[in-house]
Formats: sequence, structure tokens, C-alpha cells
Amino acid sequence: MKRTLAALCLLIPSTHLLAQAPEKPGAEVVLTKADAPTWSLAIHGGAGVIDKSMPEEKKKEYFAALERALNLGKGMLAKGASAVDTVEAVVKNLEDDPKFNAGKGAVFTHDGEHEMDAAIMDGSTLACGSVAGLKTVKNPISLARLVMEKSKHVFFAGPGAEKFADEMKVERAGPDYFFVQERYDQLQAELKDEAAGNVPKKFGTVGAVALDTHGHLAAATSTGGLTNKRFGRIGDVPVIGAGTYADDRSCAISSTGVGEQFIRHTVARTISARVQFAGLSLEEAAKQTIAELAPGDGGIIAVGKDGRIALVFNSAGMFRGAANSAGRFDVAIWE
Repeated sequence: MKRTLAALCLLIPSTHLLAQAPEKPGAEVVLTKADAPTWSLAIHGGAGVIDKSMPEEKKKEYFAALERALNLGKGMLAKGASAVDTVEAVVKNLEDDPKFNAGKGAVFTHDGEHEMDAAIMDGSTLACGSVAGLKTVKNPISLARLVMEKSKHVFFAGPGAEKFADEMKVERAGPDYFFVQERYDQLQAELKDEAAGNVPKKFGTVGAVALDTHGHLAAATSTGGLTNKRFGRIGDVPVIGAGTYADDRSCAISSTGVGEQFIRHTVARTISARVQFAGLSLEEAAKQTIAELAPGDGGIIAVGKDGRIALVFNSAGMFRGAANSAGRFDVAIWE
């Protein structure tokens, strides 16, 4: 009986992994496990319509911020830190940076308030924690982790999430801390655009995914939501399987874009399932899934169980970065 290609692939020893990117399309490069990355990290700071004509000084500030977050995670993973500790720390760093729409830089709702969401997931156990509609928590990602580790539940929202924050005694902050003039100006601009029937696609989220030296994956995502959002709207970020997902059997994913679309298509879990059950490479699974969204809807960052990294988006740009133990270290916004 002839063996199928899929069957033959199952006969390849587990000590062999594919290279992250063959030099020639279609060329399959096989590496020993010793040559594969022992840790990998990818980060993002949101996707959407990102103006290429922004001042050079501002571009430098964004690149520097991405590099700081990437260096933080790189240093932790290189020293043997867990993937969960690393993604929390990296996202917390991005939450503290007013340039990104999470934590300190959270955008304003239609009513001129802040409502923040976050989620974290441990790929080794499938444990996860989510929070939504936060108004006073300085670092939502840390509260999401406490939901994962200190409660029997997965998801707290609104007043309930704030009450849980009281019990956990996490650091709080008032409206003055979250106020960023640029974000307030964005709200005023969107209110004018809305009145004119023109609402541009501008998204904001931060996220990190990692593979640690112990072979475990984790994902974390945090957001201030959409500028001018209404009625307690919650997007994909805290929805496990849509905006955030991690499973040691496949990959870890953090999404950014039109939350409603990422929820409808369960983007993060779909990518994971295509890797685990359909046998697609991480890059193929991500591209196939993002291609099913409308052009401009956003993108994802992902790290596979073999250390591969995928950074895929269909919007004009995505603030992103990637690093691994093999020496990769790069940040980008557009191409």
C-alpha cells in the first residue's frame, strides 16, 4: 500500500523541526531540535490605518517603545522566565506607554470615559483569565492573570471586575492618570467624522505571545477598545479564542483589529485548530484565516510550539516586533 505524504510526515523523527523560513519558496529545510529556537517572542501595539507621513520623531518614538518592550521580554526568556510571566510583563510595559491604546493610553468612549479589556492564557494548562469594562485598574493584564490564578472563573466584567480588583488589592488609577490629550483629540475628531458619516478604521490593542525555554506557550492582550465606542461595547480581546489563545499543542495568538470580526471568525482559535488538526504551518494558518476577514480588518501575532513566528495583517500597518534565541530581533510598522 502506498503511503500518503501526510503519513510519511508522521514518520519524521520528533527531533527534527522545520526552519522558520526556507531561503527558497517550496524548499523544506530540516533542522535538529538543537538548532531550533529555544525561546521566541512576538509583540504588537495595534493595527489599522497608520499614517506613513507621521513625523520622523514620532516614528522613532514608536520604534523605541516597541524595542523596549521586546528587549524586556527577550531578557526574561533568555534567563529562563516562564512564557506567562513574560507576556504579562511585556503587555504591562505597553499598557504603561501612552502611545498605545491600552492602560495609560486607553482611548475615550463616546461618553468621555475609559473602558479597558484584557486577557491572558497559559498554553500548558489552557488556564485563562479575562476582564472587561475596567475603569480604574492601572494594569488590566495583571488583573486578568489574577482572574486566571486566584478565582474559579474565567471572565469578570464591569462592576464585578472592579469588585474583584478591590479584593485582589491591585493598583488603581483615576481619570487624570488615563487622560492623554492626543486620545481626547482623537475622540473629538471621531465625533466630527461620525457626524459627517465618515468613520476611519483605526484600531488599538497591545499584545504579546511567547514560547519559553521549558517548551510552554502563553498569550496576553490588552486594549482600551474603540474610540467613541458605545453602550458597554466589548471587543475580541478578552474573548478567549477570538482575540487571545494559547495551546502548547499548536501555538499562541494575540489579535488586533475590528473586534466584532475577530469574534465572528473566532480568529485565534481557528488559527490554532488549523495548525493542530489540518496540519497547516503557522504562517499558512494565519494567512488563510486573516484572508477570510474583510480587507483592513487587522491582524495577528503568533508563536508556534516549534518557535516559529507569524506576523500577519491585512490593514495598512501593524505596530509589531519579534525576537528569538537564534538572534532575530526586529520591529516594524508597515511593510
